This record gives sequence, C-alpha cells and structure tokens, in this order.
Amino acid sequence: MSDFKVLVTDFAWDTLDIEARVLEPIGAELIVSETGDEAELLRLAPFAHAILTNWKRVSPAVLDAAPLCRTVARYGVGVDNIAVDHATALGILVSNVPDYCVDEVAEHAMALLLACARSLPTFDRDIRAGKWDLAAGRPLFRVRGKTLVVVGAGNIGRVMIERARAFGLQVIAVQRQLEGEIDGVVYTRDLHAALGRADFVSLHVPLNEGTKGLVDEHFLRAMRPGAFLINTARGAVVNERVLAHALREGWIRGAALDVLSSEPPPADHPLLGLPNCLITPHAAFNSVEAVEDLQARAAGHVRDVLTGKIPPHVVNPAVLDSPHRR
Repeated sequence: MSDFKVLVTDFAWDTLDIEARVLEPIGAELIVSETGDEAELLRLAPFAHAILTNWKRVSPAVLDAAPLCRTVARYGVGVDNIAVDHATALGILVSNVPDYCVDEVAEHAMALLLACARSLPTFDRDIRAGKWDLAAGRPLFRVRGKTLVVVGAGNIGRVMIERARAFGLQVIAVQRQLEGEIDGVVYTRDLHAALGRADFVSLHVPLNEGTKGLVDEHFLRAMRPGAFLINTARGAVVNERVLAHALREGWIRGAALDVLSSEPPPADHPLLGLPNCLITPHAAFNSVEAVEDLQARAAGHVRDVLTGKIPPHVVNPAVLDSPHRR
C-alpha cells in the first residue's frame, strides 16, 4: 500500500512516467482524474495528500474536500486556476515553476510577431485555397527598426526583449520598477504613452485583479492603427469582445493570440473567423525539453513537501509560519 496519494487534475503530455519516477522513492501513488471537472475532483480529493494541476480549476470546494492535502503544485507559472488564498487559510502550501518555458514562450511570441509582419497566415490560407497572390498579404513589413512595446518585464518579458533586440527592434518595456534607457532598452511606467509609439505590443503580465481586462477600449485606442497586438500571457488579460470590435473597425492592424479566456473557444467566439486575427491553441509553453523539465520539477515540489522539505518556489509563503500548516 502506498504511503501517499497524489491527485493529478489534468496534464497536456502523453504519459506521467516522469512524475511516477520522481515520486516512486517516497511510495507515492498517482490518482489521475479523467475529466478534471469539479465533480470528479470532489470525489477524488478526500484521498489526496497532494495535488498536481495544469489548467483545471482547484476551487475552494475541492480544497475543502481534501483534508489530507498538504500541497498543490502547479504545472507552470500562473496560479490563477488555484484558490491560493483559500489554500493558505487551510494551511496548504502552493508552488509553481516560475522560470518554466521562458525560452519557449518568448520564441512563440517572436514567431507570432514575424507571422504578422510577413502576413504568413494570409499567404498560407490563400495557397491552400488555390490562390497565388502576393498582393493578398500586403502590406509586408521589415521588423528591423520597428518599435516593440513589451508589457511586463518579468522572466519571459526579459527574454522577449533579448529576442527582439536580436531582430533589430527598438524596445520599450513597460513595468513598475525602472525609468529611463538601459542597454538600449527604454523602461517606463507610462503604458499609454508607450502604446502610441508601438508597431507591435507583446503582453507578458500575470493574470490578477490588476491585469484582468487590461486590454480594453482605452488600451486599444491608445495604439496606432498600423500596430499589432500579441498575447502569450493569459486570455483574460484581453477584453476579447472589444478586441474583435477593434479589429473589425481598424483601430489596430491585427492581433496574434496564443491564449483565450475560454479554451477551446466556443464556435461563436467573436475573434474566430477574423482574417486579421491569428490564434494558436495555447501552444507557446510546449517543447519536448520544457515539458520534461516541468513534469520533473512540479513532481519534485510535491516530493519535497511530502518529505518535510520546502520546495524552491512557494507562491503563498505566509503558510510556512501558519499554525494551521499541514
């Protein structure tokens, strides 16, 4: 009989062999949810000493149903799918992998930027439909010398800046800490002034109460009509209804999104079918190397907690000194 049971709410890779290998030495058994729906998680949670979660919601109700649970480990960076405050109140430690897939997301954002500049989706779509028409993709743009506004200069934002500079883009980074030019990059706190200078805007902020709906009418109208919006952060950072209106009315030239507020989107989603909106299926995080690293590290966080250690990336450090810590 195993010493511990670890509930896996969902995962986006072929097998859990890596997790099983990391947890086997402490006698931990994986319980794998079939759907990740709350009803199923409520049924499985009472047996769990730990929870591993990718995208599925770990709600307050699920945490309440898990009296043995000591930790929730997120497969990834953002923890907006976990009821962190409730976990803290219950004495459950929450961890993430904040430096995971940094290269992959920055590279995907650059790929989206280049696809916009070179009209790649239009050309590909037309050729598959039997059209060979250079004019259909016009205008095309040289990226060297253009201005990229990076909103959020955290781990991924900083790597995006490096990639963009290598392509000759002028970069303005919008964040809270710095002002002025450093190593050729202009840092500013003034978001809307920066937007008015952008040819491309790339979002790299976490989803929280301060960033939810950040890209609204005011944001989009501050951008130039020839600019492109790129989002590889979180879908809910963008008001998608307003963005769809902006794309139809020509407030901006186009958008390229790897994330949506609802994934997969419903058939009547307002951005589907717009020719100036490129969408990929939340794929930016993915590479063979990144996923294997993520599996091992998230499972390692669970192993640490279950063996009395503190994992390297604790999201709710207040729980460490809590008298209710499990």
